[in-house]
Amino acid sequence: MQTSSPALSLAIVLLVALFGLTGFGIYTSFGPPSKQLDDPFDEHDD
Repeated sequence: MQTSSPALSLAIVLLVALFGLTGFGIYTSFGPPSKQLDDPFDEHDD
């Protein structure tokens, strides 16, 4: 007897990838790596 369908496994993999990429984006934007980011609007003088 099979306990899990391939569709459920694929959905779980996609959700884990989505949450992983979202977490990485938040970490990059607000975590320690954000100190290296530059704001191009602050550097441009009108």
